[in-house]
Amino acid sequence: MKPAELRVKSEKELHAELVELRREQFNLRMQRGTGQLGNPSRFKEVRREIARINTVLNEKSRAAS
Repeated sequence: MKPAELRVKSEKELHAELVELRREQFNLRMQRGTGQLGNPSRFKEVRREIARINTVLNEKSRAAS
């Protein structure tokens, strides 16, 4: 998802998506540990999505201050 799309969303929506991505990241780690991981490049994508959401949340919190 692009940062412009994330900036349009509310903070509640961003937090919900962040929880969802962290859950996916956890599941990917478990799959890697058991040797069932099908798409190892998804790790990088999920990590970057989490970073994008955190960046947008920080921007919003600084703008509100």
